[in-house]
Amino acid sequence: GYAHWKGQVLNSDELHELYEGLKLNNVNQYDYVLTGYTRDTSFLAMVVDIVQELKQQNSNLVYVCDPVMGDKWNGEGSMYVPKDLLPVYRDKVVPVADIITPNQFEAELLTGRKIHTEKEALEVMDMLHAMGPETVVITSSDLQGPLGNDYLIALGSHRKTKADGTKVTQRIRVESPKVDAVFVGTGDLFAAMLLAWTHKHPNNLKVACEKTVSAMQHVLQRTITSAKAQAGGNKPNSAQLELRMVQSKKDIENPDIIVKAAVL
Repeated sequence: GYAHWKGQVLNSDELHELYEGLKLNNVNQYDYVLTGYTRDTSFLAMVVDIVQELKQQNSNLVYVCDPVMGDKWNGEGSMYVPKDLLPVYRDKVVPVADIITPNQFEAELLTGRKIHTEKEALEVMDMLHAMGPETVVITSSDLQGPLGNDYLIALGSHRKTKADGTKVTQRIRVESPKVDAVFVGTGDLFAAMLLAWTHKHPNNLKVACEKTVSAMQHVLQRTITSAKAQAGGNKPNSAQLELRMVQSKKDIENPDIIVKAAVL
């Protein structure tokens, strides 16, 4: 949202070098890996190699992937990363991920299927499960929910294999009030908090999503209230709409549940 930006983009060689340093010092013991926005295919392929190596050391490692590729504006989807990232996500990254958090457009890209109804969304999530991840959350969609147009729908699906080999799937729908502003970083915040709350509630996606989405609402409401006050009647700018994360510390740590999930 800003007119200027500076700095460098980490490339795959630099990532590899950093990881080698962690290995040499024997501090490459991880429980979780979380990845988000990336523009480079070789970087993404390197992430897959590292995750696979980390999983060999710790078979319980959970890899959370936010496959950031694009979004829909006014019903039209477009990618804001190079198109050659899609096959890497689809064929290499998603198969090693345990939890993925695509938006509707990204879920459609990964499966090659359009979503027009909730039933189709559930079928797409089943296709994504079949690619590898146990937990799939479509973080936002343009589907119409029971509460109407002023609400944004997220859908979640958790597939567990029981000791006898049978699979059990828990599916949920979360409707949260839309906030009339364009925020940057909401997807990152969602993925990070979903990681935290699925860690606390590994077998209850409903509670994990309720806490994640409720915390998001607290942050967004605090942000928009503060931004409007600063803008003094004008349209808030990017700086004023920076997410009020620090100010929302208590809500992030222990959110008052203001958004409930429905079990489907």
